[in-house]
Amino acid sequence: MADSTARIRRPRRAQSGSGLGVLAVGIATLVMLPLVAVLIAALVGELDTLRHLATTVLPRYLGTTAQLLVVVSCGTFLIGTSTAWLVTSFVFPGRRWLEVALVLPLAFPAYVLAYAYTDLLDHPGPVQTALRSVTGWGPRDYWFPEIRSTGGAALMLILVLYPYVYLLARAAFMTQSATPFQAARVLGRSPLSAFLTVSLPMARPAIAAGVLLTCMETLADFGTVSHFGVQTFATGIYQSWFSMADRAAAAQLALGLLSMSLLLALLERRTRRGGRFGTGRVAAPGAHIHLRGWRAGLATLACVLPVLLGALLPAIRLLIMAQGSEQDVFSDRYLGFISNSVTLAGIAAALTVLGAIALGYYRRRAATRLSGAVMQISRLGYAVPGGVIAVGLLVPFAAIDNGLDSFMRESFGISTGLLFTGSIWLLVAAYLIRFMAAAVGAYEGGEAIVTDSIDGASRLLGRGQMDALRRTHLPLMTPSLLSAVLIVFVDVMKELPATMIMRPFNFDTLAVQAHRLAADERLDGAAVPSLLIVAVGVLPVILLIRRLGRHV
Repeated sequence: MADSTARIRRPRRAQSGSGLGVLAVGIATLVMLPLVAVLIAALVGELDTLRHLATTVLPRYLGTTAQLLVVVSCGTFLIGTSTAWLVTSFVFPGRRWLEVALVLPLAFPAYVLAYAYTDLLDHPGPVQTALRSVTGWGPRDYWFPEIRSTGGAALMLILVLYPYVYLLARAAFMTQSATPFQAARVLGRSPLSAFLTVSLPMARPAIAAGVLLTCMETLADFGTVSHFGVQTFATGIYQSWFSMADRAAAAQLALGLLSMSLLLALLERRTRRGGRFGTGRVAAPGAHIHLRGWRAGLATLACVLPVLLGALLPAIRLLIMAQGSEQDVFSDRYLGFISNSVTLAGIAAALTVLGAIALGYYRRRAATRLSGAVMQISRLGYAVPGGVIAVGLLVPFAAIDNGLDSFMRESFGISTGLLFTGSIWLLVAAYLIRFMAAAVGAYEGGEAIVTDSIDGASRLLGRGQMDALRRTHLPLMTPSLLSAVLIVFVDVMKELPATMIMRPFNFDTLAVQAHRLAADERLDGAAVPSLLIVAVGVLPVILLIRRLGRHV
């Protein structure tokens, strides 16, 4: 028996030096490359550039970014937590469908909402036009909130990011024991008081993790703040790289944004690692509290408004805008945009999921410090904004391109051009770095069903490790892997800053086309590619809603 056990375990230790381990280390190195490149480029940049930034735009970038973080974190906390508490603790009209409908805004990129609400609320838009028509006021006779502002950008981000908090808070409330909540009610506490003193503190780690995720997405946003003219680190990186052609300034701004993102990622991980305050699921706290009258109406309204403002109203407005545009989805030009977007998303999704399989299986077969470190490094990409990754990849590969071209000119009289920075493969590498964490998370979720006994049975049947992966692991994890492919595919379709900075010449995607039209104030035209992006984004949300529906 001892000899048999030794034979079963030996391949697990030997795997650390295999080709799979080399591939996993290579992926981790690729993830680290832009971080190291940004750090080096920022440190070797001239101090005059840094001093100029510190005395001109840096305080503005810091202030605006901090303001966005505070407003978005507070807004997503209030909406996500309150709606999660309502649907898990009370019974009111529409609760069952609202519990899943509250996830719908995840399908919308924030910049798409920005285009819809700009057209709706701007001075020539239907809202202000109707207001002037009814009141007879002139343009200077009234005050109307400016949508193109820091507050407007924060509102767009809140409406599309609150589902992160909602999903985690809902899960936390559903897995809490009902006993503490009911004890507080027996002691005379109102439902609200019991929630604030019992349920909310118990769900604190999950809610904090959701809020920190929304903060990282806020730091990474480019399309919304760019459209509204809000100056943040993300817009500063793009302007420094393209408008001023100052790579040192772009790298130094990227380093500042990277530092903030990694700090938030560290806080998020520590929060998830924090204490678990649940006591086992007995029942959702207060699940049998039936609301009547105005209280029921208020609860329904509180849950309807985020869905209405974050999904239904923008979708309706975009459809109206698209009907008045001159964009032909079936033209060769638009078919090219769709083809480019699908090509990038398909290649990136396939390679990212294959990389996640290599990382996950290497970690499973070689439970060493190296495999653990590789796995942790591979997750860093989700905390790094697309603009930072773009700068971090372009700086070293542009130097390689220039050096190779100079060598070939001097030696052979041949110009190699832009072999790396002029291809889609460097852009695909940026996507892989950015979304590897999502694919790894989905892989680990599916791997949970593959027990050690299954591995042992495969080895006793004489199957090698790669054969076991191909014939046992992957078939069992097919649903999770397909979900990972879909998630990465949609994320790539929506990604804007990395695509804007790194795309090859004359290689535009739907996201780039929407941004270009919106930048030219052709919002009706921008509605067409925006609707196509949303249509693709709805797919993973539908899968998530179906999963939620089984637990409603």
